[in-house]
Amino acid sequence: MTEKLTVSVLGTGIMGAAMARNLARAGHTVRVWNRSRDKAEPLAADGAQVTGTPAEAVTGADVILTMLYDGDTVKSVIAEAAPALRPGAMWVQSTTVSLEAISELAGFAAEHGLILFDAPVLGTRQPAEAGQLTVLAAGPAGHRDAVAPVLDAVGARTVWTGEDAATGASTRLKLVANSWVLAATHGAAEALALAKGLGVDPAGFFDLVRGGPLDMGYLHAKGSAILEDRLTPASFAVVTAEKDARLIVAAGAAHGVRLDVAAAGAERFRRAAERGHGDEDMAASYYASFEE
Repeated sequence: MTEKLTVSVLGTGIMGAAMARNLARAGHTVRVWNRSRDKAEPLAADGAQVTGTPAEAVTGADVILTMLYDGDTVKSVIAEAAPALRPGAMWVQSTTVSLEAISELAGFAAEHGLILFDAPVLGTRQPAEAGQLTVLAAGPAGHRDAVAPVLDAVGARTVWTGEDAATGASTRLKLVANSWVLAATHGAAEALALAKGLGVDPAGFFDLVRGGPLDMGYLHAKGSAILEDRLTPASFAVVTAEKDARLIVAAGAAHGVRLDVAAAGAERFRRAAERGHGDEDMAASYYASFEE
């Protein structure tokens, strides 16, 4: 029998809500908290306990899972929870944060006796809802079996990157992977924008690359979302994608790597957000190509 745990989920946006539902379906006791409580309330129907404060959410928890906006948000929320944290509890930190932030969070974990797992995930709304995320995890081998029921509930695969969460090995891999995802998103968006500008039927473009080395399922998925105006609800929102793009650029710069495409992509996301597409899927990068 899989061990049933008490899991606190801090942050119930697109990803956190889906992860909380899958944890509840797996039979764990799930407590949820979100700054905007209305985003957490629907989870009560899935068996989660909706709490009013981070401290209330983490009281007595075996595992704390953070899926928030950025590193600063994680630091703020976990500090609010600090008085109720139980030494020895496992902290699955799944927010995409900077390398500097993961180091600071590791220091907080050590100070409060938490067992930290640097555990960002690959996947968007649909795989999150299906429990099919890929979890990139770094953390002590001696505690992996204990945290496995949580990782298995939210993901189809766990890729272990190391034993010391403080090195940010998983966060580093996540930033590399996201750099490719965001570049592919902009590539699809710009190709379709150019097709529109030049009066080219997008179907002709898709037929041209279909089945060849330039074809990819992701192109068709994002292309269809753009052409059929299916950008809401977002799989991954423009504003969050911009945040991640800027993390990628900063990480590269800190290590002597200039990332021109990622930097330009961050600006595309910014323009799309300014034009009212911030909460839409990141494929709305398409709209950054046109003057309004």
